[in-house]
Amino acid sequence: MQGPGFIMDHECARLLPAVCAVLADPRQPVADDTCLEKLLDWFKTVTEAESSLLLLQENPCLVELLSHVPNLQDVSSGVLSFSLRLAGIFAAQEDCFQYLQQVELLPGLFGAAGPLGQAVWAIPTVRSGWIQGLRSLAQHPSALCFLADHGAVDTIFSLQGDASLFVASAAGQLLVHILALSMEGRAEGHTCPQGGDWPMCAQKIVGHIEESLCSTDTPRVTQALNVLTTTFGRCQSLWTEVLWEQLSPLVARLLERDPVPAPHPLMDLLLCVARSPVLSSLDRGPWETAAQALSCLGPTQAGALALGVLKLQLCPQALRTQAFGVLLQPLACVLKATAQAPGLPGLLDGTSEDPAVVDALLSSKSSCAGLLCRTLAHLEELQPLPQRPSPWPQAPLLRAAVTILCLCDGSAAPSSSVGGRLCGTLAGCVRVQRAALDFLGTLSQGTGPQEQVTQVFAILLECLERPDSSPTVLKKAFQATLRWLLSSAGTPSCSGLGPRAALFLPELFPVLQKRLCNPCWEVRDSALEFLTHLSRHWGGQADFRHLLLQSEVPELTRQLLQDPESYVRASAVTAMGELSSRGLHGTLTNPEHPEAQQSLLPEFLHILSADSEGFPRRAVMQVFTEWLRGGHADVARDTERFVATVLQVVSQDLDWEVRAQGLELALVFLGQMLGQPGPHCPYTVALPKAVPASPLAEALGALCRVRLFEFAFRALFDCDRPVAQKSCDLLLFLRDKTTPYSSLWEAGGSPDSASVEAALQRWQAGEQGQPLGDLEPEAMLAALRSIDLEGLRGTLAQGSDHVEKSPQSLLRDMLATVGVLQENQADCY
Repeated sequence: MQGPGFIMDHECARLLPAVCAVLADPRQPVADDTCLEKLLDWFKTVTEAESSLLLLQENPCLVELLSHVPNLQDVSSGVLSFSLRLAGIFAAQEDCFQYLQQVELLPGLFGAAGPLGQAVWAIPTVRSGWIQGLRSLAQHPSALCFLADHGAVDTIFSLQGDASLFVASAAGQLLVHILALSMEGRAEGHTCPQGGDWPMCAQKIVGHIEESLCSTDTPRVTQALNVLTTTFGRCQSLWTEVLWEQLSPLVARLLERDPVPAPHPLMDLLLCVARSPVLSSLDRGPWETAAQALSCLGPTQAGALALGVLKLQLCPQALRTQAFGVLLQPLACVLKATAQAPGLPGLLDGTSEDPAVVDALLSSKSSCAGLLCRTLAHLEELQPLPQRPSPWPQAPLLRAAVTILCLCDGSAAPSSSVGGRLCGTLAGCVRVQRAALDFLGTLSQGTGPQEQVTQVFAILLECLERPDSSPTVLKKAFQATLRWLLSSAGTPSCSGLGPRAALFLPELFPVLQKRLCNPCWEVRDSALEFLTHLSRHWGGQADFRHLLLQSEVPELTRQLLQDPESYVRASAVTAMGELSSRGLHGTLTNPEHPEAQQSLLPEFLHILSADSEGFPRRAVMQVFTEWLRGGHADVARDTERFVATVLQVVSQDLDWEVRAQGLELALVFLGQMLGQPGPHCPYTVALPKAVPASPLAEALGALCRVRLFEFAFRALFDCDRPVAQKSCDLLLFLRDKTTPYSSLWEAGGSPDSASVEAALQRWQAGEQGQPLGDLEPEAMLAALRSIDLEGLRGTLAQGSDHVEKSPQSLLRDMLATVGVLQENQADCY
């Protein structure tokens, strides 16, 4: 809430006492929590702009509310939580804090005499409100004294282990805030006081962290690690050096326990310290502890830590080497278990096999799949980064990805008992197949030996051919195949395909045909998406065109326009639209005359007007827009008739996205008639160039003949705001293109102009049944100039609820809920 409408004006001040009386009365039905949240947001805005002390002095009902609510026996948890948070908002300003202390209001809310000792404290909403209130209050030194005097810090310690995760998390965040507030201004110089010289509040928090790190209770260790991670992430002052120096030995000792407690929070802390510019350069920085953690943590946690270390911009090279070795170990085990010859040259030279990794791979199917999936995902994330290890072991990683896919489909040849068990564990594992295909696709960005690339294409073709491949595996296989095809082709030329693609595509098209006929709609959809990408990239190459037209793929794709599944029909429209743009949408009786192919335009128009689902209709409009933009032959034969027909159909569509796409098509046509909109905004109203009067007259005549004005005017009053906004931008562009020549067409009091303006007024009132009919450009331009488009655009940008968001409306609604206002005074929404 911003702006003058959200300050404490006279009307709000008049309504506020009644609202406070309602909130303080347990018998009254209080508005829902959403209203209370909006009320708090408003008070935050008011206190940011005005003095909280002055606000309380001018509105004593607020002080009465805050002093009355804690003493109620049957107060609702929502109102009590609201009061705690509201008091914290006011007390954030130190002079108001002192005032609330003088009237002894704060101890009754946040001290032992408050809700702490009441039954309502058992409700998480109240505990959360207490914490949030203190978080707002703790903004100045006086607040620290209050916290110490009333034992609030001890209560926060206990709330770290609260049964409500939201309360527990908020308690930890509050401790970090209090610690940072305590140390504010303590490290302004070049030296920072040691821990023994810190303020008492800070010493108490640090002592609690130390006790928690030494505890045998894992939840307490987790709480301490989370507080430290948040502290080092937010605070970069010199005092954090002293804190890390004091606590790092206790953190390192956690790695000596078996098992290591709270491994994930520990890993987060080490990475946070490593990213800190203040702490990473210390003599006792995180590097030694991180190296120890990589050796002590289990394979899953160690892999995540290794990835975090490798993503750091600055890190000791020895630690990077260790981390990369840890990350690669699961793949090294897989390769060793299936290798025909001993040794793994180029992958982990000199690294011994970790028994813990082998145990994780063999202990269970879920453990094995989880470790491999995480490892592949980590490497996939690392591969494109500039700080990835160099040299990058492309060849061994390719071999590992192919081997994992062979283990999943049962074609691997294990060379050990471990390999045999892996074959049984991973057979048919869809989760690992998906991860391996994703990683294999990422590796297409690099290069590999010719023999390995051939193996990659072979395993991809096998995945696509297997009858028992799941739809999600097939989708991943199509995506990986496309990436490898595009990378192997290099820069495409119109003369032919790359050598690898030329060998692979003849084997691929029969598989593609088969998948287009698959009984599973997800598979058909993935195959169509793959075909669209192939055609978009290679549709102009002779070899590809020949292979495609010799296959049944175009005809099968066309048949899928009638598929029972709407997603498939939409993908078929997109694919056929792309094929048609390339002259590849049907079998040619004479390849030298592509125009002999049957037009898709009537079929697409039928889908646009008759398909019961929105997805195919949206796809048709996107294709039509691209056809118009690219000068498709079916469109170029009679562009005006095409645009008029499409706009007429779209204007009746119930799907707002279809209507919005119709405006996009109208804009393309407008740009072709009058010149393209400027580069900064697709609907810019700037006038880069003037259009000569004679071509302008011809263009306006064309716009009238296709009824573009009528379509845009109707959309301007559309009930869906995105459509109206798009139409408003289009009409602004059109108006500014034609404004310099308005003197040539003065409509004056022409009956046509008057009828158009009257029709627009009816449309704006919701009566859009009457069409405008055949009118001249003069009348249309006059009507265009009569509309306040800038004002309408501003109104549309505000949203439909800008009036109801006002604080006056909120206060009235809260009173109307309990019948305090007369019925005709309620402003409900």
